[in-house]
Amino acid sequence: MTKKIAFIGLGHMGNPMVRNLLKSGFHVKVYDVMQEAMQALVKQGAIAATSVLEAVADAEVVFTMLQTGQQVEEVCLGDKGIFAHAKKNLLYIDSSSIDIEVSRALHQTAEKNHIAMVDAPVSGGVAGAEAATLTFMVGGSEENYLRAKSILETLGKKIIHAGSAGNGQAAKICNNLLLAISMIGVCEAFTLAEKLGLASKTFFDISSNASGQCWSMTSYAPVPGLVDKAPANNHYQPGFMAKMMLKDLHLAENAAENAHAFIPLGNAATELYSRFVEQGKGEMDFSAIIKMIGEETR
Repeated sequence: MTKKIAFIGLGHMGNPMVRNLLKSGFHVKVYDVMQEAMQALVKQGAIAATSVLEAVADAEVVFTMLQTGQQVEEVCLGDKGIFAHAKKNLLYIDSSSIDIEVSRALHQTAEKNHIAMVDAPVSGGVAGAEAATLTFMVGGSEENYLRAKSILETLGKKIIHAGSAGNGQAAKICNNLLLAISMIGVCEAFTLAEKLGLASKTFFDISSNASGQCWSMTSYAPVPGLVDKAPANNHYQPGFMAKMMLKDLHLAENAAENAHAFIPLGNAATELYSRFVEQGKGEMDFSAIIKMIGEETR
């Protein structure tokens, strides 16, 4: 029997994820505060709900793909939230990127309400969501992970069990900390190469085959014309918005403080992305920070 799925949060990532669930034959009811986001998916076969409560009333599986931990708490908790109205033994998959401690607290509340929860943030950006090639980092019990895996496999190419509750969020935060740092390094290298008279294409051909090679260069180059489908080729349309990278860097700083970890490059990356967002560039792709780095002079 086709599983009934409720999907809450239909932004850059949620929209293509719902489309892929529909293509896989799932019955999907959607909810978002933006009516136009729901109507775009109704045209693809989804059913629009008028509230979170209506969306989850008969659902067997619920996804959330929201921007902040506060938003996730708001749709999960309270008299009109998911946890108060979900069917017993519902599978709840939170693919938002949120604070680890908030996620672990939600896991505890879900368990008390007989809800099987996994935190399953993603990597791969909009392109990965559209192509169903996302990587899911899943936190939760082995039993809940196995329940979620077959559904997540319709949306991604790698479904990795990161461990207990909240560990999916831990993996996502550490991954994006590294991604932010490496992207800034790639942007600095391209900027310096240009100022030294080395063509971007020449530098790319060299470094992408040398010890400087990394994902930020070979899969997501911040210079136009070097990598197919990179946001740089489309005026830095996301992709992954800079303001969302900044959010994840703040999460990393909070996690590092709680864990007594030293992340000096992470702190520097947070400062640079803060400046970039303050310039009004927060809705550009995070690789567009090369524009700010290129404009800086000593």
